[in-house]
Amino acid sequence: MKQSDDASPASVNTPVNVNIHASLPARRHDKYERLIALTRENPAIPTAVAHPCDDASLRAAVEAAEAGIIVPILTGPAVKIRATAEKAGLNIARYEIVDAPHSHGAAEEAVFLVRTGRAELLMKGSLHTDELMSEVMKRDTGLRTGRRVSHAFIMDVPTYPKPLVITDAAINIQPTLEDKVDIIQNAIDLARALGIENPKVAILSAVETVNPKIPSTIEAAALCKMAERGQITGGVLDGPLALDNAISEEAARIKGIDSPVAGHADILVVPNLEAGNMLAKNLTFLANADAAGIVLGARVPIILTSRADSVMTRMASCAVAALYAHRSRLENPIKG
Repeated sequence: MKQSDDASPASVNTPVNVNIHASLPARRHDKYERLIALTRENPAIPTAVAHPCDDASLRAAVEAAEAGIIVPILTGPAVKIRATAEKAGLNIARYEIVDAPHSHGAAEEAVFLVRTGRAELLMKGSLHTDELMSEVMKRDTGLRTGRRVSHAFIMDVPTYPKPLVITDAAINIQPTLEDKVDIIQNAIDLARALGIENPKVAILSAVETVNPKIPSTIEAAALCKMAERGQITGGVLDGPLALDNAISEEAARIKGIDSPVAGHADILVVPNLEAGNMLAKNLTFLANADAAGIVLGARVPIILTSRADSVMTRMASCAVAALYAHRSRLENPIKG
């Protein structure tokens, strides 16, 4: 499926998880902790870490390695990586370093490690997201597949009883109906990798009825019909649904919506990047939620972390990607 211009690396707009909740009482992260615990049942996943040349990105890789989630292969200027580790008090002696002169070369080396099968995950270091994604999206040497690349946030929202996937809030600006087929399928595959075998997918709009004046409602109805005909598989779709009746059983009951998805959504599919970005930021800043993010649709999951992410969020991002990679191993075993 052709990757259109509005999903170019420059359009990546990952919400920054600024720690505005530092003064609030510490809260548990039961949903993330369960995901991290699941990774302990599997071997650590070899992971190419592109240009981990600042404290936050290198620490994220080391902490995930010490938790047994990944086995990092660090790509970038070896002298700079070692100096960063020494300054941060991190022991990286046991981890392989692939020397590269600069961030662009680090991205290229990291993608090459994946292409040659030495790594099963790709992790962003201290380089710009668009620099990494431009290497991923190269037609001949990148990691493209027939699937459209999309982003998913796995939100830990204190007021919601389970992890909540939001897609696409960071890459696809104004996705077409065809694009949304891949965006939804990517999210379903992710949810299944997290142990949700039949995820409930809510396709969001401003209202829960089809209205010809609101294009997203028509697309939602079409996507549901496509799922009925087997063009989207592995999940239960319903839409259009407004946000309230997608996540609140009471709101759905009041509005008379009889649906297995309404009030119980595992995945929220937004109409466009603006809506998704605002939804994710609202949950982060107003509901004390955390947002672990990965990119899907390439040959391997891509872990995107922010310097402002908490330790738990960084670990959750790695855990989600590792669970996805393990599921891929089971479904696509290497033939000898």
